[in-house]
Amino acid sequence: MKKFISILSGLILFFSLTVKADEGMWLVNLLNKLNMEELKEMGLELSADEIYSINHSSLKDAIGALDRGSCTSELVSPEGLLLTNHHCGYGEIQNHSSLEHDYLKKGFWAMTRDEELPNPGKTITFIVKIEDVTDQIFPNLSNDLTDDARAQKVKELSADIIKNATEENHYEAVVRSFFQGNKYYLIVSETYRDVRLVGAPPESIGNFGDDTDNWMWPRHTGDFSIFRVYTGPDGLPADYSPDNIPLKPKHYLPVSIKGYQENDFAMVLGFPGTTNRYYTSYEVNEVLDIDNPTRIKIRGTKQEIIMADMLASDAVRIQYSSKYSRSSNYYKYSIGQSEGLVNLNVVERKVDQENAFREWVNANADRKAKYGNALELIEKGVNGRKDAHKATNYMFEAMYLSIESIQPGLQFKPLLSQLSEDDPDMEKISSMAGRYKDYLEENFFKDYNPSTDKKVTKAMLKLVFNDVDESFLDANLLEIKSKYAGKLDKYVDKLFSKSIIPNKDLLFAFLDKPTAKVLEKDLGFKLANSFLASYQMQSEMMKEYNDMVEEGARLFLAGLMEMKSDKFFYPDANSTMRLTYGTVGGYSPKDAVYFNYYTTPRGIFEKEVPNDFEFDVDPKLKELFNKKDFAPYFKDGDMKICFTTNNDITGGNSGSGVINGKGELIGLAFDGNWEAMSGDIAFEPELQKCINVDIRYVLFVIDKFAGAKHLVDEMTLVD
Repeated sequence: MKKFISILSGLILFFSLTVKADEGMWLVNLLNKLNMEELKEMGLELSADEIYSINHSSLKDAIGALDRGSCTSELVSPEGLLLTNHHCGYGEIQNHSSLEHDYLKKGFWAMTRDEELPNPGKTITFIVKIEDVTDQIFPNLSNDLTDDARAQKVKELSADIIKNATEENHYEAVVRSFFQGNKYYLIVSETYRDVRLVGAPPESIGNFGDDTDNWMWPRHTGDFSIFRVYTGPDGLPADYSPDNIPLKPKHYLPVSIKGYQENDFAMVLGFPGTTNRYYTSYEVNEVLDIDNPTRIKIRGTKQEIIMADMLASDAVRIQYSSKYSRSSNYYKYSIGQSEGLVNLNVVERKVDQENAFREWVNANADRKAKYGNALELIEKGVNGRKDAHKATNYMFEAMYLSIESIQPGLQFKPLLSQLSEDDPDMEKISSMAGRYKDYLEENFFKDYNPSTDKKVTKAMLKLVFNDVDESFLDANLLEIKSKYAGKLDKYVDKLFSKSIIPNKDLLFAFLDKPTAKVLEKDLGFKLANSFLASYQMQSEMMKEYNDMVEEGARLFLAGLMEMKSDKFFYPDANSTMRLTYGTVGGYSPKDAVYFNYYTTPRGIFEKEVPNDFEFDVDPKLKELFNKKDFAPYFKDGDMKICFTTNNDITGGNSGSGVINGKGELIGLAFDGNWEAMSGDIAFEPELQKCINVDIRYVLFVIDKFAGAKHLVDEMTLVD
């Protein structure tokens, strides 16, 4: 128990320390523990209670996690209107698009509520409360527990806490670990399941610059889309129904058309996904040597194939736009992150920190007993899992994420189990087969081109067989590699001609009369299960080493906080609600270069390439720019498109509202800058920028470009 008491003492100290304005993703329920005086001095006019409260409405009630945290969205009207990024709604825009209704290219605007488009499976989650439950967990954890036993005990205790929090209500709850398992919080939430698409600009606005401008500044992208949350007639979450009504929110954000000036206060509330600010040099080297190179190589190969097919066919472009966008986003991110980690000497800085940590630990017997093996565990774990870690990266990236037919292939395992029983329940099997057909029709074949998948499969299997050691491949993959050595294309051609999975007619005919024999012999089904068997084998090989890294990381962070008791610490992002705060401003990326903090229509004209899929400019938008009729959103013909702040954000923050000191919306966060791509591992206060679309440009596009002023009229505009 002494070890845990020491850790808790360090965490308590953390909450009382002075913080730096721009760095840190802060838990909203602990704002009173932060230096509110500093926030007030920077320009915050709200109290902590007006940002987070469980007793009355507050800002937290307007901020939602879209699709369980893939993005953030905010309520901006009393009728459940949501704003988020265009790229956060991209999947829905693409899903509703067709050759007849190309919403990707032309945009979509619902002029009446009846025209708003439902999206089965899309959700928005709002926080009810966040509660520290560490004292309900730590007293039940002893120092002699193994990592597995500790994890199981935490799971059991968390289940009881969750049960108590969700009894007799419709809420959801989860207990999340913070500070590498040194702190635990209960998060109670409410999820709405009827979220309808209301509006989206064409890609020439919402995705202007596409891959070329991604992660770059200056930007000129109107990265927004609009949804509406619906509830059942009783006001509670409900599945889609025409009888549902718009959500009556506890709080929604007023929208400022006053704008901002350099050094103005800005805060971001959202659901950042993952950061690894407390990685050691061993883990950073693993990212540089394995994770990023693997992702770059595999996705680069895949994307070249997909893009060629997209450019050759509008039908394929519509089918694969969202898939390509998801892949290319972190492909380019990985390139930038590696460059940043090297250019900013992050490994060397981590080594210096570790040397200082070792010196501090070894100077005291008690500290040596508690923390003496922390870094050794991490080093041993990372080195021990090296080859298996590379193999799992290849399995996940090249097979699971790239060969499209693998994912539906895996879904048939329960069906095979039922078919293989001594006395199969044919009624149950028929029901399962019917559900498969419905799911595959809407979620797989609608956006599937077998020819594209065949090309990708050939390229991906070649990468796997060339780069992954045979000891990490299951028997079926080894047989394919041996049997088709030098003629792998022949195997893939056979798979796509014979397997039922990539062939809709064959698959649906099978599901009408399913048999275990057909499934067991199917090449696509066997390939899917070879992926799973290989991945599970590799994961088992890594388990011992992963446990070492996990234990070492927990001890290292606890010791680091004790060692640097005069320094602030904040928890890594883990898709829970966080607040970051900073100011509006530009930056200097290198000697003699300065980037202004906002962009204007001039930059759109400078970048324009007619008929180019990245830099084409809509003629109507050009006409509006030339007329300079920007009122009431911009005064004196001075329009701003995007702006930068020094807020600390990461993936998951996309769509987060950028909010001024009065709690008013001034923009939507949508990206970070290239020069600070190392930010998820090492924050760079002089370089790190949050890129935002100006809310006034959003309003201008909705009103003047789309003619959808009824949506603006729903909002509360303040000047």
